[in-house]
Amino acid sequence: PKYIELYGEKKMKHNNSNRVVAIIEARMTSIRLPGKVLLKACGKPLLAHLIERLQRAESLDEVIVATTVNDTDDPIACLAAQLGIGCFRGSEHDVLGRVLNAANEFNVDTIVEITGDCPALDPKVVDICVAAFFEQKVHFLANRIKPLYPGGMDVRVLSKQTLKEVDLISQDDPFAREHVSLPITDNAGKYKIYSLEAPPELSMPELNIELDEPDDYKMIKTVFEALYPGNPQFDLSDIISYIKKNPGILEVNKNVARKDARE
Repeated sequence: PKYIELYGEKKMKHNNSNRVVAIIEARMTSIRLPGKVLLKACGKPLLAHLIERLQRAESLDEVIVATTVNDTDDPIACLAAQLGIGCFRGSEHDVLGRVLNAANEFNVDTIVEITGDCPALDPKVVDICVAAFFEQKVHFLANRIKPLYPGGMDVRVLSKQTLKEVDLISQDDPFAREHVSLPITDNAGKYKIYSLEAPPELSMPELNIELDEPDDYKMIKTVFEALYPGNPQFDLSDIISYIKKNPGILEVNKNVARKDARE
């Protein structure tokens, strides 16, 4: 498909009247690794790395953070202000409502849903996903339904209108409120869903650079310290190349158990 051929070559374009915005879900009260989004690599908070990487995505009109109203998340709001990006504060557990309200406040048409667990996310992968979303004309696109991309490269794309519909049908489902896209994937017969698979050169399912537990932080810190000083704009192909040359690094977090949405 053309959006694979465009990887790293051309600007991803969309209808100029359609505001495409990355909404990062982030909070400080993770059970397994409290404060994880503000842990540092190369002297910078991981959330700052994620924001700066997303700002390089050519398909995005804006990057904002959706955090909670809890005092514990004041540092996240402060970081957003320091970096000059928008911040919406809402419910801790009703993440769906938080994202929808953020989309309303910032006049978003198309939501690129990102979690703060993905500090090494490649902006080019975001561009691929956004281009595919518009080309396939679907309600929802995700790139790790079939996990060929490494963990930590997770991108989900949907329209605000779709999220409004999902909001109405999921009022009494706490799992759905916590996991924004769950009502869509649970109702695959109602919604057009596109699973974007990684091209062979970007596929490494055994690699996980998602931030869940302390061993994940060790993995992510290792990757950043190896690649960032020489190339702050390193991408997924650089990460894969580095891991192939240093396969022992995969051992660092291979025993971390990953939860699915219904756990």
